[in-house]
Amino acid sequence: MSTAFYSFTAEDIKGQEISMDAFKGKTVLVVNTASKCGFTNQFEGLEALYEKYKDRDFVVLGFPCNQFANQEPGDEQSIVNGCMLDYGVTFPMFKKVDVNGDNAHPLYQYLKKELSGIFGGKIKWNFTKFLIDGNGKPVKRFSPYYKPEDIDRYVAELVN
Repeated sequence: MSTAFYSFTAEDIKGQEISMDAFKGKTVLVVNTASKCGFTNQFEGLEALYEKYKDRDFVVLGFPCNQFANQEPGDEQSIVNGCMLDYGVTFPMFKKVDVNGDNAHPLYQYLKKELSGIFGGKIKWNFTKFLIDGNGKPVKRFSPYYKPEDIDRYVAELVN
């Protein structure tokens, strides 16, 4: 079992510190999100994926990020209003984080090291997704162009 993923914590959208250990045994999809992005409509697909598999130990974790063209300029309340009310998001959302640079959240530093992608250690844009298996091992990285429905088959393999 890979335990590194479970050693990280992050503040949820309400300011409560959450350990990734809370998701032990679950297949996890970590996504950097933005409310004003060309990919923002992926919230609908992410929620559909979450709804489809949440009873089979699957969870989506949304991490708002404002590092790409100022597409998440608001505070946590505007993020709640944007994704949770406009898109009906019920999966866990976290406080805004950096995913690149010196101030990148430690979880993202780890994920980028484990699954570097075609841009090396950088995340190119919002809605980059990391799939982590039920043992905490990062297994696949998806570019923003991968829609949640395109990821369904990978999730299905891991939850079965």
